[in-house]
Amino acid sequence: MYRRGMPGAHPTRDEVAASTATTEANMRPQSVPVNVYETPGALVVLAPLPAVTPADVTVEVRPGTLRFWARLRSAGPREFLLHEWEYGCYEREIELPQGYGRGVEATLANGQLAIRVLRGELTETLSVQPTAI
Repeated sequence: MYRRGMPGAHPTRDEVAASTATTEANMRPQSVPVNVYETPGALVVLAPLPAVTPADVTVEVRPGTLRFWARLRSAGPREFLLHEWEYGCYEREIELPQGYGRGVEATLANGQLAIRVLRGELTETLSVQPTAI
């Protein structure tokens, strides 16, 4: 049985799942800093997303907007001495300059999400999950 504060004690899978569900229900998404630059064919957005996998992340392009988010991966019952971030529940939305949205590509490697929003007009909402590289 897991007891908080006991060195070497490990929570059960059910305890981690319950703690994650409670944390997710009570938290606001964590804002993500970004770096954005233009290339001849795309707008590139880079963002740190530690402790998530490509399956946790969704990237969506709508007219004039890029939004990405990652679900909360895990929030096991822990007694933190300092607790400044979670393992997921990230979200960010940025305005897109005119002329971008024809397509979207995304990769996730080493905790960094790289998104390429292709030049050209958006014809329909696009949603992708990043590929792992």
